[in-house]
Amino acid sequence: MAFPYLDIIIRSVAVYFFMTIALRIFGKKELSQLNTADIILILLISNSVQNAMVGPDTSLIGGLIAALVLFSINFAVKKLTKRFKTLGDLLLDKPEILIHDGILDFKTLSRLDVSHEELKEAAREHGLEHLTDIKLAMLEIDGTISIISKDQKHLKQTHYKRKHNHKNLQKL
Repeated sequence: MAFPYLDIIIRSVAVYFFMTIALRIFGKKELSQLNTADIILILLISNSVQNAMVGPDTSLIGGLIAALVLFSINFAVKKLTKRFKTLGDLLLDKPEILIHDGILDFKTLSRLDVSHEELKEAAREHGLEHLTDIKLAMLEIDGTISIISKDQKHLKQTHYKRKHNHKNLQKL
């Protein structure tokens, strides 16, 4: 082989895009609040894909090349998604409107699996008693729910962290 580390480069690129697609499929709500189980999952995934990237090469240079490839791809993807809107739309999540002028978007809430109770909890954390008091509620790209109240005198935007993962993991 002309370049002995070409295999590591190709494997690292493949793993990067697999992980990007997997995270895109599982969505932002899964990443909104990392708990112990999430951190364990991240560690186990990193360990499981390591061999897929470096193969039988356990040398320091092999690991450094894999890391360099991952950093380089990540840098390039960020630049390309900023430059090409279609690629950004394909790879990146967008904020989603949950409530607009006090009206709930039930289709979006259902698709994103955001419960009525989660919205009420977020509203309470923002000092709002009723969902109709909300001018705009968004599920942000980082998985938080941000709320802007209708009361223009006290315009307030804060972030409510979804605890969806934590509740589901407690059921297991």
